[in-house]
Amino acid sequence: MPRKKRSIVEYRHYNLPLSFPILLLSGERWRISEVKSSNLHFHNCLEIGICLAESGIIDIEGVPHTFKEGDVTCIPRHIPHTTFSSPGEESLWVYIFVDPEELFRDMFRDSIENFESPMSPIRHYKYIMNKQEYPKVYFLAKTIADELKEQKFNYQASVKGLMLSLYTELLRIHSAENQNTAKNKQKDESVVIIADAINFIHRNYMQPITIEDLADMCHLSVSHFRRTFHSIMGAAPLDFLNSTRIDEACRLLRSTEDSILSISGQVGFHSISSFNRCFTKLTGSSPRVWRNTTLQSEAKSSKATILEFTGWM
Repeated sequence: MPRKKRSIVEYRHYNLPLSFPILLLSGERWRISEVKSSNLHFHNCLEIGICLAESGIIDIEGVPHTFKEGDVTCIPRHIPHTTFSSPGEESLWVYIFVDPEELFRDMFRDSIENFESPMSPIRHYKYIMNKQEYPKVYFLAKTIADELKEQKFNYQASVKGLMLSLYTELLRIHSAENQNTAKNKQKDESVVIIADAINFIHRNYMQPITIEDLADMCHLSVSHFRRTFHSIMGAAPLDFLNSTRIDEACRLLRSTEDSILSISGQVGFHSISSFNRCFTKLTGSSPRVWRNTTLQSEAKSSKATILEFTGWM
């Protein structure tokens, strides 16, 4: 009997501007067809989408969620998903990509991790909020998109204030969702099992971490932990760890003049060869080429780029 072909999950790295880590994608280009992509994808920042017309389905980790005009979607980083429209339709979207941790770092400083924790991807999560039930979310998201598009005087300050209001509203919604979930004992608790491992990776990716360490903190055998983690996150635990390290390496390559050897050590790789190999596998180019290409691109244009890579299998 032939082996079942493993699906590919694509990694999309969004190079958000360092000084103002928000990116708006709008216009006719962002009409989504009815054809479902053969691959799910995930990205390195928070995606906020506004459906302006038509309807369809967002497949999130293999689970379909319907959307319609006026819905706002909120997809945290590292969540595999894809969007396609209803038969005969082409839904129109506006997307806002943002790194809240960097955007609000000067405001919350050392407490920024606790500020963001209710939006962790391993919690039970409300991905789609409709305009009727959540009018404040829709108003704030649409106003942010308009400000980013029009770029009137002092728009960045306005966007940052609006984004803080929107993000706070999202935190309140998801905090309430988490409380309701905790009261419902029939909910699947598998996502909670790996919560400690996910949070540990995000906070300690620069340290030596083994799959045995992660399994132990979740009180699971290595084989059970590996299966559970992959079923939830769409990736092997060590692949997820390495993508977190490479994501931070990309930030350091853009924002510092540190050597590639130094950055390799800062993000947790034991050798420059393993760093280069992992970086090239995930991004398609070496760290040196990636840095030069990215810096040249940013020097020529203020617009950020989207790099679409074939991710882990």
